[in-house]
Amino acid sequence: MAKSPETEHPNKVFGWAARDKSGVLSPFNFSRRDNGENDVTVKILFCGVCHTDLHTVKNDWGYSYYPVVPGHEIVGIATKVGKNVTKFKEGDRVGVGVITGSCQSCESCDQDLENYCPQMSFTYNAIGADGTKNYGGYSDNIVVDQRFVLRFPENLPSDSGAPLLCAGITVYSPMKYYGMTEAGKHLGVAGLGGLGHVAVKIAKAFGLKVTVISSSPKKEEEAITQLGADSFLVTTDPQKMQAAIGTMDYIIDTVSAVHALYPLLGLLKVNGKLIALGLPEKPLELPMFPLVLGRKMVGGSDIGGMKETQEMLDFCAKHNITADIELIKMDEINSAMERLAKSDVKYRFVIDVANSLSPP
Repeated sequence: MAKSPETEHPNKVFGWAARDKSGVLSPFNFSRRDNGENDVTVKILFCGVCHTDLHTVKNDWGYSYYPVVPGHEIVGIATKVGKNVTKFKEGDRVGVGVITGSCQSCESCDQDLENYCPQMSFTYNAIGADGTKNYGGYSDNIVVDQRFVLRFPENLPSDSGAPLLCAGITVYSPMKYYGMTEAGKHLGVAGLGGLGHVAVKIAKAFGLKVTVISSSPKKEEEAITQLGADSFLVTTDPQKMQAAIGTMDYIIDTVSAVHALYPLLGLLKVNGKLIALGLPEKPLELPMFPLVLGRKMVGGSDIGGMKETQEMLDFCAKHNITADIELIKMDEINSAMERLAKSDVKYRFVIDVANSLSPP
């Protein structure tokens, strides 16, 4: 007989879960495994609210497995470490991101690309190595294999640093892999949300010229004055779009709604690269003429491996890069999700877990 979430493991945990595709979250009692010899138990202080959390609680992608405790931008304190754990000790401030498991022996894992391991397991809405379900960071603690725990740099704030564990690595990894770090080159950032606003900051730290590409003219002042972009291009202004044709070396496309790629491809120079990070629910049309006639490339990227995620955190700490956040209490999560669905947040909600999550 299958055990209930509350009794399948020895340690009682409290969090908030969605029970069905309405996506409404409510208090949820469950349990976590004992801290094993390779594990770190983390008391959760803060957890970012990612667009993936919203898609998953509403089953937008068709593979949600209820109940779902979301949350994969977790910052907390190590409260227990197993006897084989060498990198962390009790009391350390640590982070847990999008993945908490992989086979640890395949080609991807050997290259520190655990995020591309065929047996990779997500921090929530997935099955862990012991065959039981993974529950995420909208909860009071989590137990994670040391390989998937990150050292949180001293000068990085816990609350505004939390979203870097997903949004930060999601933009940093393609910039490194696709060679988008050469100072003076011109990067377009399409979409100014959770990912886009961090992309602007990281790109500026690499010394790039940055243009924000958005359908929303009202974001211009903020993009330039607060986030440090060099210019702003409104996709609905045909004259400005025409003038910008062939001016960009790279574009990071963070738009998660269905949208046209043709105008973006036109903005690229010969040999330009368009890297897509958003996950629209339907396939996009890919026009071949601009690709072939301009030797252009369309690529994708998904978070990063653990080594690179640590590198990204250290880079952000060095350059004082954090997310722009709105701190919320746990019981404000449903209204925050409604606002996130309307892109009504600048630019990331973060839950103050330690100060607001209390069992009923």
